This record gives sequence, C-alpha cells and structure tokens, in this order.
Amino acid sequence: MAEGTSISRGDLGSGLKSRHLTLMGLGTAVGAGLFLGVGVGIRAAGPAILIAYVIAGLIVIAVMRMLGEMAAAHPSSGSFATYGRMAFGHWAGFLLGWIYYFLLIMACGAELTGASAMMAGWFGVPQWIPGLIVVAILTAVNLAQVKGFGEFEYWFAMIKIAVILGFLVIGVLLWSGVLPASDFVGFGNVRESGFAPNGISGIAAGLLAVAFAFGGIEVVTIAAAESENPSENVKRAVNSIIWRIACSTSAPSR
Repeated sequence: MAEGTSISRGDLGSGLKSRHLTLMGLGTAVGAGLFLGVGVGIRAAGPAILIAYVIAGLIVIAVMRMLGEMAAAHPSSGSFATYGRMAFGHWAGFLLGWIYYFLLIMACGAELTGASAMMAGWFGVPQWIPGLIVVAILTAVNLAQVKGFGEFEYWFAMIKIAVILGFLVIGVLLWSGVLPASDFVGFGNVRESGFAPNGISGIAAGLLAVAFAFGGIEVVTIAAAESENPSENVKRAVNSIIWRIACSTSAPSR
C-alpha cells in the first residue's frame, strides 16, 4: 500500500452490530436478482444453472474473504475504492468508486422497476405510484440514524429469508406431488431436455444472471466502518456469509 496513506472513520456513526452486517449482506443478495432474475438463468441454462451457482458461489467466497481481511484491518466506508487508492494510487480509487456508483444506480433502478411492477399488478394502480412510495420510504430509512437503518435492514432481510425458505418448502411439496392438484414430477423434465440443454453457452449466460443475484454482499465491508467494533464485527459477519454461501453452493452436489 502507498506510504503515508491512512484511513479515518471521521464522524461516521457506530450503531451497527455483527447481526446487522450479516443480515444486510444476505438481504441484499436475496433481492431482485433472486426473485426476478433466477427465471432468466434457468431459461438459459436449464438444470445446469446449479453449476453456475457453484461457480459464482466460489468466486464470491474468494472475493469476500479477501475484502473481509482488508475491511477488518482498515475499516472504511469507501471499502474497495479506498483500498484501491491505497494500493495503486488515486486513479484506481476514482475508477472503482465511480464504477460501483453506476452499478448501484442500475441495480437500484432494476429492483425499483421490479417491485413497482409487482405492486401495480396487486393493487391495480399505475406503476409510478408504488415506485414513488417505495423511493420515499427507502429515502427516509437511509436518512435515519445508522442504528435504525441497521434494524430496518435486519428485519426486512429476515422476512426475505423466511419467504425463500417458504418457497423451498412449497417447491419440494409441489415436486413430490403432496399438494392438491399436483403430481409427482421426479426427474422426468431433466431426462426429457437433458441436464444442460443449451450446453456451455447456456451455463455462461446463466452465470450472468447468477452473478447479479449475488450482488450486494459487499455492503458488509462498506458498512464495517459504522459498526461498534469494526474489526471483530466484520470478521464474524464475513465468515458467517461465507459459510452460508458454501453450504448453499455445495448442497446441489451432495
């Protein structure tokens, strides 16, 4: 790292706990990329989307391990932009910061569009109305104290995780034919179309959708500087997230 470069937490708040950081990382990954984007990956890769999830999971584990080490040693709200500037100079931090800004702008736009489209269908109103309401609520949450923001993220992430678990249970019941008006599916669809109906190109296309679904986990290291004990909290949060990703990516292979 460049000599004479230091990181200061400045006047940032320190209300985030380890549980906040962990659920913030998992909650951002369990978002539009999973609820809305997983169908794109399955359509492209078929059952071989499991391979794409394993590849993406291993990449995310490696990135989070390295980023977590840096965040534990030098907590900074600038995260990888700050570390890039420390290692390679101002140009690296400038590029990383602006690239991540444009990424968030596009990702937030996609998530807002998806959320407003679903709610517009539920309530039979123009799409811009729920979109405006969502933006107003999220803006108010982000302007609140960091502890309140952490609690909001924590409980809403718990809701999303509970919904995913519910989907898994319902999916297994539908697959096994237990629910009314459902028949046992088994592996007939896999035998009919093959495990990878579109070959390597389909897996590569599915990998793009999967990578988008994993996006957001890096927020753990970005928020580390606003936790009560940055070095310890970010270490526990990153290790917890890595363990969960490893379990989810290894499960299909067992």
